[in-house]
Amino acid sequence: MKELFNDILSITDVTGVMLFTFEGKLIFKEFLFPPPEEPETTDWWRIFMYSLGGAQEVDLVYEKSRFYIRKTELGYLLILMGISAPSAMMRLNCDLLTASLKRIKGTKGLRGLFRSRK
Repeated sequence: MKELFNDILSITDVTGVMLFTFEGKLIFKEFLFPPPEEPETTDWWRIFMYSLGGAQEVDLVYEKSRFYIRKTELGYLLILMGISAPSAMMRLNCDLLTASLKRIKGTKGLRGLFRSRK
């Protein structure tokens, strides 16, 4: 599954990617640098995902970082990035990723995402 996110992780100033189910369960995570706290240990992700209320796209800007959240077929994709990450490039890569996830879900199901490829 990691290869699906390589294009997003290669964008300037992107620091990590997480994919959650709509219920807030972490499906996938990949960080370029270790986070200060492991995402699995926080129990408020479920509340956070519920608070999105079905939003298709959210861009949260903080003082020194940003969260870009995108609704996909599997759940919510959360991208952690710095202020200088290009928004247009992020949206384009998310459009491509969303289409790929839709095709994978339709043909192989969720298990197909985690199958190792040779």
